[in-house]
Order: sequence, then C-alpha cells, then structure tokens
Amino acid sequence: MVEPAGRPSTAGHRLGAPDSFGVSTLEPGLRPPPGPPAGRQVSIRVQMLDDTQEVFQISQRSPGKVLFDQVCVHLNLAEGDYFGLEYQDQRKMTVWLDLLKPSLKQIRRPKNTILRFVVKFFPPDHTQLLEELTRYLFALQIKRDLACGRLVCNDTSAALMVSHIIQSEIGDFDETQSWQHLLHNKYLPDQDAIRDKITDCHRQHVGQTPAESDYQLLEIARRLEMYGVRLHPAKDREGTALSLAVAHIGVLVFQGHTKINAFNWSKVRKLSFKRKRFLIKLRADPAQSAHHDTLEFAMASRDCCKVFWKICVEYHAFFRLFEEPKAKPKPILFTRGSSFRFSGRTQKQVIDYVKDSELKKLPFERKHSKILSHSGLSPQSSSFRSQVPKESAASVQPADRLDSAGPGLRAECNGSEEAGSAPSGLRDAAGAAPPGSDPIPSRQNHHHHHAAGSSPDPQLLNPEGPGSEDSPAGGPRAVVNGNGSVNGVPAPCPEGHHLSPLTSPLLTDAGCVRHDDEDEARRKKFPTDKAYFIAKELLTTERTYLKDLQVITESFHRVAGKDEAFPESSRSLIATSYDPVHKFHQGFLREVEQRLAQWEGRSNAHIKGDYQRIGDILLKNIQGLRQLTVHLQKHSECLVELERVCRSSRKAEAACRDFEQQRVCYLPLNIFLLRPLHRLLHYKLLLERLCKHYPPTHEDFRDCRAALADISEMVLQLQGTMMKMENFQKLLELKKDLTGIDNLAIPGREFIRLGCLSKLSGKGLQQRMFFLFSDSLVYTSRGMTPSNQFKVHGQLPLYGMTIRESEEEWGVPHSFTLFGQRQSVVVAASCAAEMERWVEDIRMAVDLSEQSSSTDLLPPGLSDNKLTEDCGAEVESEEELGGSRSSLERPGHRGNTTVHVCWHRNTSVSMVDFSVAVENQLSGNLLRKFKNSNGWQKLWVVFTNFSLFFYKSHQDDYPLASLPLLGYSVTAPSESENIHKDYVFKLHFKSHVYYFRTESEYTFERWMEVIRSATCSASRSLSSPRKDLY
Repeated sequence: MVEPAGRPSTAGHRLGAPDSFGVSTLEPGLRPPPGPPAGRQVSIRVQMLDDTQEVFQISQRSPGKVLFDQVCVHLNLAEGDYFGLEYQDQRKMTVWLDLLKPSLKQIRRPKNTILRFVVKFFPPDHTQLLEELTRYLFALQIKRDLACGRLVCNDTSAALMVSHIIQSEIGDFDETQSWQHLLHNKYLPDQDAIRDKITDCHRQHVGQTPAESDYQLLEIARRLEMYGVRLHPAKDREGTALSLAVAHIGVLVFQGHTKINAFNWSKVRKLSFKRKRFLIKLRADPAQSAHHDTLEFAMASRDCCKVFWKICVEYHAFFRLFEEPKAKPKPILFTRGSSFRFSGRTQKQVIDYVKDSELKKLPFERKHSKILSHSGLSPQSSSFRSQVPKESAASVQPADRLDSAGPGLRAECNGSEEAGSAPSGLRDAAGAAPPGSDPIPSRQNHHHHHAAGSSPDPQLLNPEGPGSEDSPAGGPRAVVNGNGSVNGVPAPCPEGHHLSPLTSPLLTDAGCVRHDDEDEARRKKFPTDKAYFIAKELLTTERTYLKDLQVITESFHRVAGKDEAFPESSRSLIATSYDPVHKFHQGFLREVEQRLAQWEGRSNAHIKGDYQRIGDILLKNIQGLRQLTVHLQKHSECLVELERVCRSSRKAEAACRDFEQQRVCYLPLNIFLLRPLHRLLHYKLLLERLCKHYPPTHEDFRDCRAALADISEMVLQLQGTMMKMENFQKLLELKKDLTGIDNLAIPGREFIRLGCLSKLSGKGLQQRMFFLFSDSLVYTSRGMTPSNQFKVHGQLPLYGMTIRESEEEWGVPHSFTLFGQRQSVVVAASCAAEMERWVEDIRMAVDLSEQSSSTDLLPPGLSDNKLTEDCGAEVESEEELGGSRSSLERPGHRGNTTVHVCWHRNTSVSMVDFSVAVENQLSGNLLRKFKNSNGWQKLWVVFTNFSLFFYKSHQDDYPLASLPLLGYSVTAPSESENIHKDYVFKLHFKSHVYYFRTESEYTFERWMEVIRSATCSASRSLSSPRKDLY
C-alpha cells in the first residue's frame, strides 16, 4: 500500500515514539520496553486487505506484538488497534495472533502459514474512524465479507454497496466499462442475478470520489444485522443449532443469519467456559426474580469455547474500558484459570489519541482504483480529484459509555477449565491518556507501486477458505518489511513514477516539517479564522435543521397516514409544503459539508482554487430558496389546518398527542412546523456576522453582502406571517397546559409573559402560575390531574387596571398590588429584577388593552364562570402543592414544558425571550464534565427552546437527555475548581454543576451568548403595540 522513501516515517513516529521503536500503542511520556530478544530471524508472510502479501522479519523469541507493530508501521496506520492478525493453526481453526505470546510458539509452521491482516473490532459508527486510510481498509474488509458471503443482506443493500465499491474503483458510470468490470470481478456470490440493479445504483453516484464511496459503503454496512458478525456454531440445552457472536454491545445469538437474542454487557455478570460448555451468567433482574440466570451453550470442543471466550474478553475490554487492563500478579504457588487479557489500546484511547496528536496525513494508494492514471500527473495538476467524505469524521463516544453506569462484567475461571477477564464497567475517563504534549515528528512523502491489473485469488479473498498453512509459496509479489525488496534485492521502480494521484488527503503538507511556532499556531487541527467557525456553525445548525424537517416529512407523515387519522387534503397540504423544502436543504447541506471538508484541508480540492469561503454557496442557495417562498408562505396555513383538524377530530387529536410523546418529537409539534421560517433568521444573522468580519476587499465579502440582501428581503416579506404564527403557536401550546379556560387562541389576543409569583391570600403567600396576555391576566395553580395541567383560579381583565408597589403596606418583599375593575390581587416576585419585569410588562399590556377597539376580548362564558379564591373555589392544601413539585420527567405527562420548568424554578419568561431563543439556536460538539468526575465526554449538543439536548452524534434521531436552562447561571470556572482547560464554561443551578468545553474562542463566545439569552430573561420593550396580528 505504502512504500517509504528514504528514511521511513513510522506509525510510532506519529504517536511520539522514539526513532528506534515503531509501536502504535505507546502512551505519551512512556518509554518503550527493551528491544526484541536477539536470535535467528524468521520470515513471516502477511496478506493485506488489498490481497497483496508482505514479508516481515522477526526474531524467534519476539512476541506477536512486534510483528503486528511492523505491519502497522508498514501501512503508516495510526488506528491499528481496530485490526488484528488471524491465521489457521494446526487444528485448522482460525485464531487471532496473541500479541503477548511469542509468535513462533503460536505459528508452528511459519514457512507454510500466511497470516491475514483483517478488521478485528467493528465499531458501531464509522465516524469513529478518524483517518481516511482506516476507512479505506474497513471498506476493503466489507468488500471481502460480501464476496465470501459472510455479510448477508437483501439484494437492494447488496447492490447499493457493490455500486459504491465499483464507483471507488472505476469512477463514474459508463455502461460498457461498468458491465465489463462486473463480468471480470466477483463481488457477490450471486452477483449475476442483481447485475442490472447494481448498474442502476452506480448511475446515481456521478461525481462521487473514492473517499466518499468508502464513507457511503460503511454507512450502509453498519446498519446491517450481520455487520462485523463472526459466527461460532453452538447448541442450546435442547440441542437446537445456533450460532454465537460478539459485538460492541455484547454477546449475540443467531439462528441461521437471524439474530434471536442479545445480551448487553451491562446485563452480563460473568463469561466462562467449562470443557465444551460456554456459560453466560446474567445479573439478577429485581423485577422478576432474585436469582442469577445462567445460560449454557454447547460448542464443538473446549478449544472452540476458549477461542470464542477470548474474543469476547477482547471486545468487552476494547469497547467498554477506558484504558488497557493491567496484568494480574502471578501467584506464587498455584494458578487458577487463564492469564489471558486484552493487550492494546481501548477504543476511547485510540479516539482520544488520534484526535489530540495532530497526526500528519500521508498519501496512500488504492490498489484497485483506476479512476486516474499514474503517468506523470503531479499533485498540483488541475485535474486532481478531491476525496472528501460527505461527513466530517468527528469522533463520537462509544454508545455504551453514554448509558448509565453498571457493575462491571466479571469473567472468572472455574477450576482449570474456566478463564477470567478483568473487571470493567462504565467509569469516568480518569485513566484516559491525556493529550500528548510532545512534538510530533513530520512524516516524509511515500509512494508505492503495485502490480496493476491482477485479479484477486478467490482462495485469498475468502478468509474461511482452505487452510492457509499449505498455501503455495508462489502467489502475489511479496514485499519485505515495506522496503520493496525480496531476499535483500531491491525491487525496481519504474522511471518517472510519480506520487499516485489517488492519495489522500493533503499532499503539499505531507512532507513539510512543522516548526515550534507552527505547532502553537496550529494547536487545533482545523483553521483558526473566524469565518471558518461561522461557516462551521452554519454546518452544525443545518444538520439539526434537517433533522427537524425530517420529523415533519417522515415521522409525522407516517403517523398522519396511519389508520387515516388525518384527511387526505390535510396530509397533502403538509407534504406539498414541506417536502420541497426538505429536499432543497438536503442538497444545501451536502454542499456545505463538502466545502467545510475542503476548508479544513481534508481533501486535495484546494489545489483547484481557494475554497476558504462560504459566501458563494450561501448566495447560490439563498437565491434557490427564494423560489420556495410560495411553499414557505403555506406553512402558516399548515399550522392553522393542523389545529382545525385536531379540533374537529378526536382521532387526529389523539394521534398528535401520541406523536408528541415519541422520543423523535423532542419539542412541541407546532414548533417543528415553524422551523423553516425560523431558519431564515439564522441565515440572516450568520451573514451579518460574516459581513462584519470580512473587510470590504475580501473576495468573499461581495457574495456575503449579496446573500444578506436577498435573505433580508425574504425575512421582511415573511416577518408579518412569522410573528402571527409564533404568537398563535404559543397560545396553542399554553392551551394544552391549562384547564378551566376555553379557546385560548382567539383573534386579537397576544401572549406576553408567563411565570411564577406568590399570591397573598387569607392563607398567606401561595405559589401561583400567572399568564399575561394582551387582554387579561390569568392565574393558576398546578393541578393534580394525570396530565399535570395548571388549573385556572381566576383572571383579571387588563382594561382599566392600575399597579401599585406595596412592599411597605404588606411587609412582603418585592410585592405589588394589581387593582382591577372588579377585584384586586396582591402578588410578590422572587426578586427585585423579576418584579421589575412583571410590572413593566403588565403596564405595557394595560396600554395595549386601552388602545384596542374592544374592551372585552375574553371568550364568551369565561368571565361569567370565573373562579375566585375568595368564593371558596380553591381547594388545594399545602401538602398537595408540595406533592405537585415532582420530577420534570414523567412519561406520558406534560411535565417538562416551559411552564413546568418556570413553576419548579420560580422564574418567568416572556414572548421576547421566546423570540430571542428562536434566533439563538445552536448546535455542535461539546465536551461535558460533571462536578465530581475526572473525564470529559464528547456529545452532540443542540440548544433550542431554553434547553440543551444531548445526543451521541449528530446522526441520532432523538436526544438521550435534556437540560432546561431557565434559572441556571452560566459563568467561567474559577481557579479553585481546577479546570485547567481552555474555552470552558460552567452551568450551575443550586447544587447542580456542569462544565462544557468548546473547540475555539469563537464557539466559546457563541455558546456563552446563546445560553445567557436563555438564563437571563429579557424585559418587554416595544415601540409600538402589536395588536393587529390576526
């Protein structure tokens, strides 16, 4: 794959190891162990994933780790821990090379044995693979699994995956070339049956680079049930033929190729084996029984049990532990069980280390790719094609570590027949390797020439084929230790052979030496220009926006069509209004992702021109968005139509209510309907920041200014509709939280503020929830209904109302009296600032009501049936009030809305605050740390609707958890808190403390800005009343 030129740059160099030792698993600051024991050198042949064979020289007594590290060094592979070396032993069993044992004690016949370098650990998400070379090798593994029939799937998925493989090998679709390529290459056991379907899929990949094809291939493969599955035959107690497998989540049970059971690591107490019996001991389920369940499976032999047990131990350690388990001390007299343990870095260590080490990226050759010829094409050629994944390869925490902690898995030995693994479980990353501070030596440009046109040997393509020990000495050309020589004779290199154009990612930077001042300037992997971070904010928020659109176009569309809950006309209106917008923004997101990848230097597309700008893409797409104005104007009709259908049909109302309880609908449904209008404001604010940042002479300034003019015109055109719909949506939402009031959303009514105040009555101060509208002030208490609604106790018309501060009169701090036409109410705020906000907004609302043409805008019957506390209508004790202050999270209840958060945290929020929150939505990756934890956890975080929503990655459909921010304070941590990191902000409310870490100064300031907008309530200030909204 890669041939070093001159002095080779090794994977050890990339990880800060000394020159004399190329081990990819060293932690910074640790010295390598003594060199391998001296002795006679032995040649070992290793078959790579691209079907080439390499010969490596190792000492007789050297452990397997030495050979494995030589392979990783040869490939310049930093993420080598995902891979392993497998071979067939003398029992014809496929086993993994143990890295701690001497190689020749495992490989009995080295001259006749070919080891295979293959993927050992399959992560759940390919975005956890940070380097393009690693993704390329995974793509080769998927290609091999498809060819040998191991990756079983339906014809559609198989055809789509093969089409991506062909796209990476021969490029864009050409009917003759594609047909011939399929005739001469076998990708599937039954390829001929779906050849037409493969070519149809291939037609759709025009312009897709090999790196993009790898990315898409892994995206499809990871969703398959048989992805990364290696079946181990077994039988249950009844003698039924089954298969066992291990994955990142735990132990799987298959019947044929169908998964019938899965035992998550958190549920497994112990794994062991005794003779032919493989035992899985589960933790006791308190809800069912107190005893521990033990599952027993019979395998072919004790050796089969041991092989499977070992890979289970390694999978558990790699995906669940934060650091490599320590070796157990050897007993003095007696041994009990196996001493086997996982050796190498865990997935978390791999991700953290590659992410923090700023590794130089070397070009590599794609052996089977024929997209560009090698002849005389320099890296600076204008026809150089970029290879940019469609998604930024941001690291994502393994899925299991986001779950709640549980006791560790314990695998012990039972006499001499069982073996144990080290305890594990979910812990803070206290033992994770800190970011390396040693300078990273530069790597030299490499190139390697492979024999072209050779078709892979079917026997070598199938890892489950006949025994490799008896493989003939002939076969593919061997390369010794990556030096291109056989038996000491250098291999000839064709004259004029240039660096392969199919290299990735940044050729011009691959061979340069980074100086100390450059290290400081490039401490982060990505550009430091503020415009880049503004463009990245566009990317992250666009991803969230597209997910929100999918809630309407996909999730809600399925619910609306189920059992004909909604009439066809309503479904058609929503579909025709939102589907074109969704399709448009899918293309927009792809363009932004491509541009950001080029800007970050993860492709060679920069050679064609300067791509460090975003204004041209924004201008092009905003002009395209103008064509969709007719659809955007219909979104208000959709909101009104949805409310009309829910009022007229209980079936539709129940369908909407059930849909809002689904995890994918993490906000009120009506908010999703207004997202396209809100997104226009985001584009406008982003362009304003870009225009403010750029000098007028900058090449991107003209495009940004033109785009800003276009989007400002659209916002102005739709602003009236947007204001009406925001108010209408808020009234509809409050209607669900209130009981005892009819038809809250009436023409002319405007929501102004809601919040918690204490009302003075004969029983003393009692907590009440107040709702201020443009025509009335409604006060409520939290009811004891199953839906947690607030019960209306009374309402005060605003027409003719006066306000007087009465702290001295009643001796209650921050109190004031409201004098209405029929009654007066004494209330007290929690602080002076809260009192000031209420008084200001009530006075403004009184002015609005007096300027209105109607003196009574209340719905008929409400004022006649008004309930007052003085008439004895309130029957709620202090105990009931205390009991109502329950958790904000109640499944199936409206217990986590803004109204309930204000109730629990004794605060208020205004319509101005809602409007500011609409403008200040933000998304991106943050590192989170709890008050008493040591490790930082990387999460995808979305800020919207006064809350933070936490995801594993931006690809997730629903959040794992949420944190309402009303009442929280946001500050920078103090010195005494020992947070020795840059760009960290602190969120705290009473005893709850969270730390969040951002990637740059710009993102730090943006997160502080938007969170302050949620934690600091704005006061209402309007120059003119908005009374004619309807």
